[in-house]
Amino acid sequence: MDWTCRSHCSWRVGPIPAVGLGGLAFAASLVLQCAVRRYVAWIYWTAIVMVSVFGTMAADMLHVGLGVPYTLSTPLFMIALAAVFALWYRSERTLSIHSIRTRRREFFYRAAVLAPFALGAAAGDLTATIGLGYLGSAVLFAVAICVPAVTHRAGLLGAVTAFWTAYVITRPLGASLADWMAVSKADGLGWGLGPVTLAWTVAIVGFVTFLALTRRDTESAV
Repeated sequence: MDWTCRSHCSWRVGPIPAVGLGGLAFAASLVLQCAVRRYVAWIYWTAIVMVSVFGTMAADMLHVGLGVPYTLSTPLFMIALAAVFALWYRSERTLSIHSIRTRRREFFYRAAVLAPFALGAAAGDLTATIGLGYLGSAVLFAVAICVPAVTHRAGLLGAVTAFWTAYVITRPLGASLADWMAVSKADGLGWGLGPVTLAWTVAIVGFVTFLALTRRDTESAV
């Protein structure tokens, strides 16, 4: 939903105002998340969704609003993500999500979650525009996301590294799939921004409602 939502909003009100509105909603969701002292499914996942929307809007603004090419924005976001991980590890000596028990670690975690969305939007568009197309890009990243899983099972990659590698790859994979669904039939399925955004919104709401009612995610963590 991240690509379609930010593109639909940007098309309606312009990229820079859309990023501003997205930033306000993103900040509000983080304030709400930090205000609660326990896990609440709809609050947690609202914050995650707003991270995805704002992160991809930021990538959109650089390209559409400021004219920064994907060949430049993609490595810039990669450097930003690497810097977040480096600072996090230097400060806490771990990147494990299971160790997030302080406000400082939560800050690093949120930054590490945010950066891949901007990177993914830029990287997905980059590979699509250099000849792979949206479907080809989705296939490329679908294959790439299998690498950390396979190498971890083979004992060649640690659990934390495998997790973050896979997480980062999910961003361009999701963006490429959303692009392919929404764009014209010449380049994709031609379903349009509105229908694709609505469909993914319904799917996410249904998923979060399921978790809130069944508490399956909290039970599995016990």
